[in-house]
Parts: sequence; C-alpha cells; structure tokens
Amino acid sequence: MAEPTGPVLVVIPTYNERDNLGPVIGRLHTAMPTADVLVVDDASPDGTGELADEMAAADPRIRVLHRTEKAGLGAAYLAGFAVALQGEHQVVVEMDADGSHAPEDLPALLAALSDADLVLGSRYVKGGEVRNWPAHRQWLSRGGNLYSRLALGVRIRDITGGYRAFRRQVLEELDLGDVASQGYCFQVDMAWRAVQAGFRVREVPITFVERERGSSKMSSTIVGEALWQVTRWGLERRFRRLRRDEPVAGDRTGA
Repeated sequence: MAEPTGPVLVVIPTYNERDNLGPVIGRLHTAMPTADVLVVDDASPDGTGELADEMAAADPRIRVLHRTEKAGLGAAYLAGFAVALQGEHQVVVEMDADGSHAPEDLPALLAALSDADLVLGSRYVKGGEVRNWPAHRQWLSRGGNLYSRLALGVRIRDITGGYRAFRRQVLEELDLGDVASQGYCFQVDMAWRAVQAGFRVREVPITFVERERGSSKMSSTIVGEALWQVTRWGLERRFRRLRRDEPVAGDRTGA
C-alpha cells in the first residue's frame, strides 16, 4: 500500500469537554500544524459545541459535526469516519478530547504507518505508560486487554485503546455499516475487523494521562457490553475453526 501522502484528519468526539477542547486542539496544532480536526459533538449541554463552532470560525483547519443527542463513542466515530471518507484525507486519527491522548505522540503514530495500515497507540508495549490512574482502572484495562487477546487470538497488547491512526483504505474496505458497538467494545471491534481483513496492525508506545478536568464516561454498561461482545466473537472464532477442521463426507482422514 502506498505511503499516506494526503492530509490527516483527527476526529475528536466530545460530550461536555468545553474546558479541555481548546487546550487539546492547541497542543495538536503545535505538534502537527497541518492536521485537520473534526469535532463531533453530541449536543453537549456545557456549550462544547458552541465553543467548537467559534474555534472553527477562526481556524479553517477545524470543522464541527453536531449530533442531536448523546449516542455513544462508537456512533460518534462512525459519523466522523463518514465525513472523512467524503473528503480527500488519506489518514484518519481517533483522539480523545480530554487530554489523555497526548497530541505530542501523534507524529510517532503517523510515522509507523510507513509499514502498517492501522497504528494503535499502546499503553502496554515497551515504552508505553499510564499516569494517574487508580489501581482498579489499571486492573480493569489490563484485564480487558488480556481477555481480548486470549478470546480473539490476537497479539495486540492494547486493543481497547482509543488513540489510533487508520489509512483511508481500511475504513473504505471495512463494513462500517455493520458496526454497532460502543466504548471499549468499539475499539476492540474495529481492530478485530482490521486483523480479520488482513490489514497490517502495529502498536507504538504512548503515555496515557488521566484527565485533569471533567468526568470519565466509563460505566458498567460499557464494560458489560465489551465482555459480552468479545466473548461472543471469541466463541464464533472457535466455532469457525472447528468447522474448518471437520472432515467432509467421504473423507477417511477423520475416521
């Protein structure tokens, strides 16, 4: 696959991130001055959408997509991907608005696309780091990643992470209309689909820092969805492997 020579679009979903959005985009444009930004706001009651509009009016690199309700992280990213594929961007980046994904790490993610189709910012490879997380969040994250690796048979160490860069072709070829997962599960779903489709997936280390302002969107519902869906995908994978190993009629090798 050719090098990503076209522009980069960073998709940033928001819900009540007014205090964080300006600093994050400012840091992003310091690290990557040519990157375009698409803010996908789910009708934030704190005025995040209005702030994003003001920023877009002052900077042609920023666009805003307003959605009418809070419909989840996965749906927000899918809406952003649809906008990206209507334009000429060759790389599409997922980035949180809360500052946990350091914009300063983005050049390393983009550089890794030289021999990959999807690059994951990883907390759990050599050089990766998590700062200021309570112990229970670290155990939940590490446990979810370990379970996903075992259930799906992948080597990805941080499949739940949300800081990643896609080549355009990945989003064009995956059946995004069939993706309905949210939260952690959305990130697992997208990486799992890319692996199954034969795309090259790489991890590069990042430093993940817990948000300083606002509240986390993590909930027991999100965790439960991820556990159920990963279990289902893992069982389906095992069933397909068993079916492939079954002897066909007249085949004596299985007798």
